[in-house]
Amino acid sequence: MNDVIVIGAGPAGTACAKKLAENGFSVKVYDKRAEIGAPKRCGEGISEASQNFVGKVPERCIARRIKGARLYAPDGRYLDAILSEGGLVLERKVFDKWLAEEAVKAGAAVQANTFISGLVKDTKGYFTGVKGEFLGNEFEEKAKVVVCATGAESPLRNQALGVFSKVNLIDSCIQYEMTNIDMDADLIHIYLSGVLAPRGYVWVFPKGEHRANVGLGIIPQDKKPKAYMDEFLKLHPEISKGSILEVNAGCVPVGGMVKDMVANGFVLCGEGANHVNPIHGGGIKEAVISGQMAADVIAECLKKNDVSKKALSKYNDVWWDERGNHLKRVEKLRETLERLSDEDLNDLVDALKPEDIIEFARGAKLSVLAKVLMRKPKLVGIARHLL
Repeated sequence: MNDVIVIGAGPAGTACAKKLAENGFSVKVYDKRAEIGAPKRCGEGISEASQNFVGKVPERCIARRIKGARLYAPDGRYLDAILSEGGLVLERKVFDKWLAEEAVKAGAAVQANTFISGLVKDTKGYFTGVKGEFLGNEFEEKAKVVVCATGAESPLRNQALGVFSKVNLIDSCIQYEMTNIDMDADLIHIYLSGVLAPRGYVWVFPKGEHRANVGLGIIPQDKKPKAYMDEFLKLHPEISKGSILEVNAGCVPVGGMVKDMVANGFVLCGEGANHVNPIHGGGIKEAVISGQMAADVIAECLKKNDVSKKALSKYNDVWWDERGNHLKRVEKLRETLERLSDEDLNDLVDALKPEDIIEFARGAKLSVLAKVLMRKPKLVGIARHLL
């Protein structure tokens, strides 16, 4: 029997596995993908400061170093927000494998191409293992704790905790990796417009001088993301002239962080618990932090030989205290921005400073935005939502 089985070898799962293995526990990680990290489901950007949590990222995992972000209003004007520490655009297919390798070096075992079909539960109401299939062979494996780090589309979290993603709290996304395009490759480019990307935004993340991830996320609706992408590309011939090397699509949670993430012998972490920054949908940093926090609590519970829901609930307390309440403030910002018209967004370019944009994305200084919005009588009610 393993001490812990982790389902999902994304950043949350491997971060959790690595920390548990470093503490001497036996850990098995299963991932349904034939190749860990592929297909990528991400714009691939993180700040340099994220390495404080992730660890020093090897050069082979980095496609491009960037200085900051250029934020475009609907009328084409923009603000350049330069990060003091800079940022990285990754090669997720390499990066995720590196994270998995680090977990293996620490003592965990990782197995790809393994579909976990269900959870095993004993007569006392404890989750005690998983059922799965590897290359046509069905198996059942036991563990003292099962960690679900499968992302936002897995039914396993629903099976254990009744958790599912609400349609109004996910963004439907499409992304092309493109080459032979023209852009400022030292910045990521973010386009805000309720017409081009309702509730979301369009992004261009450079991966080289003429190569980038070009994508968008929108609130799910009858009009598909590809149709919005087509419209964006028509407006930007410097991008549309390029060739498409890869196409990715999927859903990203933009709110609705799960309140209770544990059961007897079971822990949910990462994107599966909607641990994503609600304003930009970035999840790598949050996933790693979530997995590490889960590992700390699980290790403590295993040492005490108590993996009950009550004991594991410390994870709920720690995560909400250190990350959850902060992300709820960011979610308020997202809710505010989605209620603004393109005209309102244009006005913000004149009223805000580049450093304000950086602080807002971190969930800080939201009162500054509220004061700007209050200058328009019709936006006073929206501004109050921030405060």
